Amino acid sequence: MKQRQASRWKSQLGKLPLQISALLSGLIVILILGFLIQQAWPALSEVGVLRLFSDGTWNPTEQVGGASFGMTAMLLGTVFVAGGAILLAAPVGLAIGLFMRFYAPRWLASPYRHVIQLLAGIPSVVFGLWGAVVLVPLIGRYQPPGASLLAGILILGMMILPTVALLAETAIASVPAEYIRASVALGMTRTHIIGKVLLPNAMPGLMTAVVLQTGRAIGETMAVLMVCGNVVQFPGSVFDPVRTLTANIALQMGFALDLHRAALFGSGLILMSLVVVLVWIGHHIQAAQEGSHG
Repeated sequence: MKQRQASRWKSQLGKLPLQISALLSGLIVILILGFLIQQAWPALSEVGVLRLFSDGTWNPTEQVGGASFGMTAMLLGTVFVAGGAILLAAPVGLAIGLFMRFYAPRWLASPYRHVIQLLAGIPSVVFGLWGAVVLVPLIGRYQPPGASLLAGILILGMMILPTVALLAETAIASVPAEYIRASVALGMTRTHIIGKVLLPNAMPGLMTAVVLQTGRAIGETMAVLMVCGNVVQFPGSVFDPVRTLTANIALQMGFALDLHRAALFGSGLILMSLVVVLVWIGHHIQAAQEGSHG
């Protein structure tokens, strides 16, 4: 009896750090959300939420004719850049994960994985610098000015690709080996095993990878600031310059005052709302996938 009680106490003590960490994580999120609401409140109350989306332009410092606080163009720029990057990185990252797990020779798989891990650790400003010096002029040769939505999509896609590939490989590796052995025993080819057994069972992990990296793409600042052109407009094509909400905050927070500053915090609140919606959608998709295989 005493041994059982001691074991139970040890188990409870082992759970305590995890419970405290979970509580602190949730508290930090609530504090950040409260801070954003407090700082953005002057803009939300005086300017109004509707004007943040209905004003045609972003010019909060204008005196003659009144200031305008339209964020719709920057919000669309953020969504287009992040969405294009994940559409580019997700299938390529999945292919890389499958290659590392099933197709690469043993002598190549481990060094190749280390290279992918190295790419995942490169700072975003390095990607932005390479994009500004190499990619933007290359695009500009065919369709000026070069700094554009397309440049942002390509740079962000390259940034999140290594992490998507590593997470995809982890999700694939989490599929029980018994499933694969049973499929081989049934005479299924490698292609059929991947398509019919492996990917459906790895889908929750793959969705987690996509959600996490989409959130990273939405919040990226320096790289998109350096290659997207920073023009507040609705892009007519992928070759048009755009400005994202994160780039706008970085460009203007240093000199913003009063309602201008509050509106920038409002854009931060919009970004956080985007991530919350994204996580909610990912959670429900993952739950539906797990339910269909349960």
